[in-house]
Amino acid sequence: MPSPYFINPAGFTIHSAVHAAREDALCVIHLHTDYGIAVSAQAEGLLPISQQALFALSTLAYHDYEGLALNEDEKSRLVADLGDKSNMILRNHGLLTVGKNAAEAFLSMYMLERACRIQILAQAGGGTLLSVPDPILHSVAAQLGAVTVGQGAQLTWPGLLRKLDRMDSSFRE
Repeated sequence: MPSPYFINPAGFTIHSAVHAAREDALCVIHLHTDYGIAVSAQAEGLLPISQQALFALSTLAYHDYEGLALNEDEKSRLVADLGDKSNMILRNHGLLTVGKNAAEAFLSMYMLERACRIQILAQAGGGTLLSVPDPILHSVAAQLGAVTVGQGAQLTWPGLLRKLDRMDSSFRE
């Protein structure tokens, strides 16, 4: 359908691929943050060195860099790499999260970005990084439901909206 609005073709390639392939991906967030790109450029990717990383790692996928996302052929590879995961690190590029609503996609991105930031700060401190032991790493996905009382992102979303209302409620207009 023709539109008078400009559409970023690379952004459209990425978002349309995910929306077309995943019925549960009603919200897709893709960012180019400093910390996210820094981790995306590291061969080992996101390391299991913080609680925030554990949340992201339980549903994390990777997609190798193929240049600016303008190639229609990349869509199938991007979707295959994402699979049923909700977090993705696009190598040498940035971060991507999906959710069945804005709350889920936002909270996933918030935790993924925080994990990347913590990793870069920890690496900048020098010294040897401590990894979370594998048994704990593998139990986090099951524990996540208990931590959020089975509500997932819906537990924190109302509080975030109240905070945003206090800061600037014009988003509701």
